[in-house]
Amino acid sequence: MSEIHQVLVSAGPGDAITNAALQVQAKLRELGPSEIFARHVHPAMVGEVRMLSEFAPPRKQQTADLIVYHASIGEPTVFSFLYERPEPLAVVYHNITPPGYFVPYDSDFASLLEAGRYEVAKLAERVVVAVAASEFNAADLRSMGYRNVDVVPLRVDSSRLRAVPDDPATVSALAGVDGPVVLFVGQVSPHKRHDWLLAAYHALVTYLEPNAHLFMVGPARLEPFRRAVELYAAELRLRRAWFTGSISLEALVTYYRRADVFVTASEHEGFCVPLLEAMTFDLPIVARAHTAVPETLGGAGLLLDPDDSPLVAAEAVSALVGDEALRQVLADRGRERLAVLDEQASRKDVVEDLVAVIES
Repeated sequence: MSEIHQVLVSAGPGDAITNAALQVQAKLRELGPSEIFARHVHPAMVGEVRMLSEFAPPRKQQTADLIVYHASIGEPTVFSFLYERPEPLAVVYHNITPPGYFVPYDSDFASLLEAGRYEVAKLAERVVVAVAASEFNAADLRSMGYRNVDVVPLRVDSSRLRAVPDDPATVSALAGVDGPVVLFVGQVSPHKRHDWLLAAYHALVTYLEPNAHLFMVGPARLEPFRRAVELYAAELRLRRAWFTGSISLEALVTYYRRADVFVTASEHEGFCVPLLEAMTFDLPIVARAHTAVPETLGGAGLLLDPDDSPLVAAEAVSALVGDEALRQVLADRGRERLAVLDEQASRKDVVEDLVAVIES
């Protein structure tokens, strides 16, 4: 019987890293005891995730077979805990956003990101296996001195997602929407480039699709940036651009079902799960070719050059709104891409990697 525990910096509802840890935990519990610990735990996660302070104190002999750290940001308490534990350590690397995006809005948070890269690099001497969701993430780890890195793509349970019922309140709210719906899903954060997306939407409604709506779904975890982009939208008089904030899973799938095009302007992604969610609902995608986005998209969408202007994005969205044949081609490619990722994930399982370390 194996005892494998996971450690996160923070755990919250709807958070991609928390969700990934919960999926891994479900499989680990088939093998033995497995808990998730975090330095910061959202009240909604109490009962599913334990405080890091509850982890058994270190002894001369290890108290678990393996500790799995989900790395995405710096945190000195978590780093000290991991560095000093006697157990073997595995890292699941979700990538660390370049701190420069955050300096104008939250210098303390930017410092945590900068520290995160130092901490991940320092942990390399302790890590027995590292897992990355993309080759982009794996290359980043290798640049920090990691040698044993396995790429295991994330997967979306498409059947489960399609079975989620609509949210009645969201259905009612969208019933009055009378034009094309452009959707983005992701937290309101500087590297997601909501400002660039709003500029593209402004071009879209000014020159091409005057009745289009833009829904930006996701929590705002950085208030100064949220205020900045909302002010920008107001200055552009974008009366059909909406920030939804955090929403339920039922509301999320309702937006996916109603949307006509999914657009992301993000400039930094370690994988980008919403791309797979959009494919699940046959939603055509427009994305910018930054970081892991081209790798995850795999040709199942319109990929813009990083130097393309917002006007190019507007033209791509308009083309998808009006071309049913192209929409169908991209929907077919999306289903094929999901099948490929599912097959890759079935051949390379995170839990199998972790168990192999223990057995060796």
